[in-house]
Amino acid sequence: MKARIIIASVVCCLTLQSHAQESWKLIWNDEFDYNGAPDNSKWSFDTEGNNWNWGNDEQQNYTPEEMKNAWVENGNLIIEARKESYRWYGDGETKNYTSARLRTYRKGDWCYCKIEVRALLPEGKGMWPAIWLLPTDEVYGGWPQSGELDIMENVGFDPSRIHCNIHTEAYNHKNGTNKGNSVNVSLPHDNWHVYRIEWDAESINYYVDDTHVFTFQNEHRTWKEWPFDQKFHLLLNIAVGGSWGGEQGIEDWRLPQRMLVDYVRVYEKSGMSSMDDEIANTVKVYPSLAEETISISGLTTSEQIQIISINGNVIMEAKVDADDNTLNVDGLSQGKYLVRIGNSTYPFIKK
Repeated sequence: MKARIIIASVVCCLTLQSHAQESWKLIWNDEFDYNGAPDNSKWSFDTEGNNWNWGNDEQQNYTPEEMKNAWVENGNLIIEARKESYRWYGDGETKNYTSARLRTYRKGDWCYCKIEVRALLPEGKGMWPAIWLLPTDEVYGGWPQSGELDIMENVGFDPSRIHCNIHTEAYNHKNGTNKGNSVNVSLPHDNWHVYRIEWDAESINYYVDDTHVFTFQNEHRTWKEWPFDQKFHLLLNIAVGGSWGGEQGIEDWRLPQRMLVDYVRVYEKSGMSSMDDEIANTVKVYPSLAEETISISGLTTSEQIQIISINGNVIMEAKVDADDNTLNVDGLSQGKYLVRIGNSTYPFIKK
């Protein structure tokens, strides 16, 4: 029987320029040097998860732009959590708190970069501010399969402690295996701090100001441990209550509370353009429902190829030549597979 293969995703690792130069180049930023609504070419208001309490039993409804839980003034982005009733039209549920959750989804999406956010945090029990990253295309599946990177989390009942974490299929807080670390800082609700990650194909390093907090290493096993070879987008929010933030209740008397953001800056290694859309659109794998062979167009040199099961196991390895860009998959069982091309340090992903 011929194999019918659905190409679920393609991890294309093309040979790029030398990576010797380690300087960083600014590629995306918001300095918040304007007044009014957040720049809608860079930010969207995220509200969809109101229908399921965001998976954490959170007590707020995140609101759209017109509710003005987030705005820009005096050089800062302001996100404000309030004690007020607001009915979310999606599921018709009224909650007693509002806040905002901003994201750069499809407006700022990156793989392998440095991200810096200078922020002032809210104060009080029940506050749960976060600066974090989620996968844009969820190449390996929904949470936690495609990963999460928490640049900064803080819970109001432990106000001076900053948490830095990763979540994957293998390592996540639902099964008690998530990896991370925390550090005490001086009054993050009174003093500005810079929260930063530096992320490449081998590791993700977390910093608060110039203090190194945590390193997560690529174990070079499967996507279950390292799904961080795809584009992620940035989120900024204040949750109210929830399974962690609300462990010791909510201090209503402190509300409203604000998170202020002075700037967001994203850098890539100088000379790197691995995530460039022009390159990403060059390599194609087809057909997506294959029976005997798959073809790979757009290669400019010979590249190693792997066929990988959805469970992360390497099923087949071969060399694909630019002059003969087909691979025989007739011997594979029917199912969904991943295709990984090459083994460069700076890959990009197609879905």
